[in-house]
Amino acid sequence: MTSALGPVARAGVGGTPRPNVSFEFSPPKTPEAEESLWEAIRRLEPLNPSFVSVTYGAGGSTRDRTHRTVLRMLKETTLKPAAHLTCVEASREQVDEVIRDYWESGIRHIVALRGDPPGQIGGAYTPRADGYRNATELTAGIKAIADFEVSVGLYPHVHPESPGIEHDINVLKAKIDAGATRAITQFFFDVDSFLRFMDRVRKAGVTIPISPGIMPVTNYKGLKKMAGPIGIELPRWLANLFEGLDKDPETRRLIAASIATETCARLAEEGFSDFHFYTLNRADLTYAICRVLGVREPEPAEEAAA
Repeated sequence: MTSALGPVARAGVGGTPRPNVSFEFSPPKTPEAEESLWEAIRRLEPLNPSFVSVTYGAGGSTRDRTHRTVLRMLKETTLKPAAHLTCVEASREQVDEVIRDYWESGIRHIVALRGDPPGQIGGAYTPRADGYRNATELTAGIKAIADFEVSVGLYPHVHPESPGIEHDINVLKAKIDAGATRAITQFFFDVDSFLRFMDRVRKAGVTIPISPGIMPVTNYKGLKKMAGPIGIELPRWLANLFEGLDKDPETRRLIAASIATETCARLAEEGFSDFHFYTLNRADLTYAICRVLGVREPEPAEEAAA
């Protein structure tokens, strides 16, 4: 009887449609990091994701590396790359130049984000007088230049600079009015809270695809440092699971995989059909979670037939 099984085992029983998945990578800083990145890309490429995104550092600090990584993906893989783009530390003219460069290079998807100040994740943001003020303006600017697919960010908690959830939903609707075609959420761990949030978003009339952001984190201390400045509360049970494992990376990885896999399996049962994985430039955990969701490499016979 499947009713006695947990969400992961129920996913193994099958019967649900294959979801759409997308993967996020970061541009490498060193030759060693570049090698690791491309190992991850090659491992995940056969899963045929809807798209893969490449991040843009705070203050546009990785602009050139992001551009090179996206173009290499376009030339050397079958993947559909999406380039992150932010408003920070750049004039409209400079940002527009990047947008035009992407279109001319064959990129057709941009992830439009306001961005964080240089070196200050979650820090106070002050727009340039000659720049785009926020992601809504950036989205409109992108669509004015070319007919890109535009993904935007969405906080499943209240944004740290927002007065409340209703304001966040109204901001999302403004981004959609400006041309956004998809939203990707920040990572989260409280599934019940996320489902309540999504109920409010859909009741507000938002119909675009929304991909839950999934981060299979193995380093709780690093996660806590990342989550604090952007207002993401970490549940106590998460801290308890990682407690005392600072010197045991293998056990941390098993726990991280269990948490993320159960989250995805439950969301799939709730009807979610799009998932965005923050891979941290590693493939193994994301690959395993995708398998549970029914996203798998084609068998050799299937490839030959295709």
